[in-house]
Amino acid sequence: MLYHLLSPLADLFGPFNLFRYLTFRSAGAVVTALFISFLCGQPIINWLRSIQGDGQPIRTDGPETHLLTKKGTPTMGGFLILLALSISTLLWADLTNAYVWITLIVTLGFGMIGFLDDYSKLSRRSHKGVPGKVKLLAEIVIGTIAAIAFMVVTREPLATGFAIPFFKAVLVPLGWFFIPVAVFVITGASNAVNLTDGLDGLAIVPAMIAASCFLLIAYLVGNAVFSNYLQIQHVPGTGELAVFCAAMVGAALGFLWFNAPPAMVFMGDTGSLAIGAALGIVAVITKHELVLAIIGGLFVLETASVIVQVASFKLTGKRVFRMAPLHHHFEKKGWAEPTIVIRFWIIASILAIAGLSTLKLR
Repeated sequence: MLYHLLSPLADLFGPFNLFRYLTFRSAGAVVTALFISFLCGQPIINWLRSIQGDGQPIRTDGPETHLLTKKGTPTMGGFLILLALSISTLLWADLTNAYVWITLIVTLGFGMIGFLDDYSKLSRRSHKGVPGKVKLLAEIVIGTIAAIAFMVVTREPLATGFAIPFFKAVLVPLGWFFIPVAVFVITGASNAVNLTDGLDGLAIVPAMIAASCFLLIAYLVGNAVFSNYLQIQHVPGTGELAVFCAAMVGAALGFLWFNAPPAMVFMGDTGSLAIGAALGIVAVITKHELVLAIIGGLFVLETASVIVQVASFKLTGKRVFRMAPLHHHFEKKGWAEPTIVIRFWIIASILAIAGLSTLKLR
């Protein structure tokens, strides 16, 4: 909005020329989202606490300490993230850019799925919310619409091509098979972040790290000079997603203020599903789907631990981990929660660096 209102007035007032620069608007998006989070965070938490009573239902089959330390903490804190992210993006992004709208709609769509799931858990006072098949179907529908919209607004071969890291200008043509691939990336990322969200601050910081990485990737992919120099696919218009990713970083920082141990609020599925989907759709649009698996490697590990645990128990009757996802395994081993969280943050940082290195290793 500010881009459309103020940049045309640059000839009348020189400083308004700043609004034409992605870097300036991205910085503005971070600060705005952070400010909104600080301004609205406590009132929203108080409101959530007043309407939720005992807070998020705690699983009785989970780590025993959660029944003592997590009880009474409100959930749906993802609403704060979505509020700050949406307002900041609408203020600072170029609203004529189709990629911005596709990304924002996917994020809010998955956030609505998460909201309904959280609401179901609260109303039934159970950790079981909306049936998994129903959630997955809704996610596939939104992902399919997003993939088709991307194909419509993007020229070939980028519209249906699949980029391979480490190889210069390699783009595998997928045709209509691009749709299920894109849906898999979006829904997979969404549910991977959801599985990781189990300890105070555990999911939000790796998500913020990943968003920071894709802020840079979106800026580079959208710039013809930088993308040519790095030998990566140039997707015109994707630079505006740097503003969206910057807003996500600011919203995540603001939420972390209230989610840091001991958490005053949980993001719930409202936040985790939305954040994961946002990372997924940005990866699809910027042609860095496989790089997301590296940058978000922590989310992949957490998901893999659940898959291995379930498969092992069904095939052999034995469990590989004491409890899945992986962070609960270390809780069962006696690791303190802050120890697990900080060590997982370190792993996420290392994987993010590894993912970014693919930009140059061609």
